[in-house]
Amino acid sequence: MLILQASNTSEMDLEHARFNMVEQQIRPWEVLDQDVLDTLYVVRREAFVPEAYRAVAFADLEIPLGEGEAMMAPKMEARILQELAVKPTDKVLEIGTGSGYLTALLAHRARHVVSVEIDPRLKAFGEANLRRAGVNNVTLETGDGARGWPKQTPYDVIVLTGSMPLLPDAFPRSLTVGGRLFAIVGDPPVMSGRLVTCVAERSYNAIDIFETCIAPLKNALAPERFQF
Repeated sequence: MLILQASNTSEMDLEHARFNMVEQQIRPWEVLDQDVLDTLYVVRREAFVPEAYRAVAFADLEIPLGEGEAMMAPKMEARILQELAVKPTDKVLEIGTGSGYLTALLAHRARHVVSVEIDPRLKAFGEANLRRAGVNNVTLETGDGARGWPKQTPYDVIVLTGSMPLLPDAFPRSLTVGGRLFAIVGDPPVMSGRLVTCVAERSYNAIDIFETCIAPLKNALAPERFQF
């Protein structure tokens, strides 16, 4: 009886922490789409966090994944999900699987997600997390997607989970008409969260939504620097 009570208390603590994450971090960051907020309750973030960081699974910080990689802060993941307006018919391309948490959020709302991870260690970690969570509409690929991923194009939604100084043309060109792309573009300390929409064949509308700063994708396209 004491064990059952402790288990119930632990579950209540988790749900209280999740509620606080949504109400104190995510809503104030202009994430108000109720479908997105509901998804954050369904896809359990703590199941995708490395064991050593479970206690801070809902904190407003980037959780380390090793070798310089990190999960984005919860408010960033939620804002990306809202801006992309993922629909049940969408095919999604994600560059950078990481822990698999954003992958799972996207998969909960989309028809299918293709997620590409350059680090085999992280790919295995994300794959195990997704399998335990019962997410079965994801195809994981190992490879370098920083300059584009031509397999299975076009896509309705594309999201890049690391920043890049320049956005390669290959990504917008891989969108369907009406497709949306989210990327964080620029150099530290100031980068912009950018939403690109394909409004017609080879015609795009891009808007910068907010300023932020996150680690770059490995092998991200960079401009030529002037050297003395």
